Amino acid sequence: MEISLQLAQTLVDKAIAKAAADFKRPICVAICDKYGFLLAFGRMDGAPVRSIALSQGKAYSAARMGVDTDVFLERLNRENIPASYFCDDKLTGLPGGVVLKDSKDELIGGAGISGLKPEEDLAIATMMVAEVKQLLK
Repeated sequence: MEISLQLAQTLVDKAIAKAAADFKRPICVAICDKYGFLLAFGRMDGAPVRSIALSQGKAYSAARMGVDTDVFLERLNRENIPASYFCDDKLTGLPGGVVLKDSKDELIGGAGISGLKPEEDLAIATMMVAEVKQLLK
């Protein structure tokens, strides 16, 4: 299954709504397909400019590596290797990037949030994983 533009845009909208309601601060949110290519993006008014690239990098990294970015960071730390070891300068281990899977548990894309504290970015990203499972039942 491929992630649709409609689903990607729905996730962007839900992430923005959660950031506004729960944290009252702006974010950037990016959704990539399973290959790491950007499918949908949103930047709330006032979101840090640096969060544009960070959210996209988190979504890309999750999709390309097939694991959430915090898990990737744990591996980098555990094995004492830099992300550059993977010969891909777009990879990041910053928390807030998650793998999106379909109802068959197959990777369909990645999502990335940036603009808040790492644990807040991760909370919104995790909500998006739950939304995908709910919407693809």
